[in-house]
Amino acid sequence: MVRHWVVAWMRAASLSLPGMALAGGLTLSSPDLAPDAMLKPAQVYQGGGCRGRNLSPALSWVGEPVGTRSFAVTVFDPDAPTGHGWWHWLAFDLPANTHALASLPGGGPLPAGGVALRNDFGEVGYGGACPPEGDKPHHYQVTLWALNVPTLGLRSDTSAETALAALRAHRLASSGITVRYGR
Repeated sequence: MVRHWVVAWMRAASLSLPGMALAGGLTLSSPDLAPDAMLKPAQVYQGGGCRGRNLSPALSWVGEPVGTRSFAVTVFDPDAPTGHGWWHWLAFDLPANTHALASLPGGGPLPAGGVALRNDFGEVGYGGACPPEGDKPHHYQVTLWALNVPTLGLRSDTSAETALAALRAHRLASSGITVRYGR
């Protein structure tokens, strides 16, 4: 009897731990992204010496954990020579019934209620890959976040660091695809 109580208590306690992936079933997929493959020109930035189409990747997902109330998508380059990486896309407050995003210029428009922050190019929405010429290929981490709140309560001018802290605090599960690009 005590053993069953301990197991039940541990399950209940794990539900309140921020940042804990509670379901192993969340799966992110994309016809535009192959894990560890090079990005296609469509997802490369247009500007700053880059000649892409600046289309966000088409994304779809399944297997969100029970209790998912919204989703978020981020694209981050940890290899950017800034000392803190480079944010290419931070989109959140995507309704829980959303299970796909189309490939669109600048990543928008988002589903009703969705919010996009300014990326590190200074633009709201998706900004494609554009590493410095001659750099080794950079890694681009595309992450889907299943969240336990319907909205993060953040404004579109929120900093990436504040948004990331909120995502981590409300994450039920996450899934990602890492791709590369160099020029």
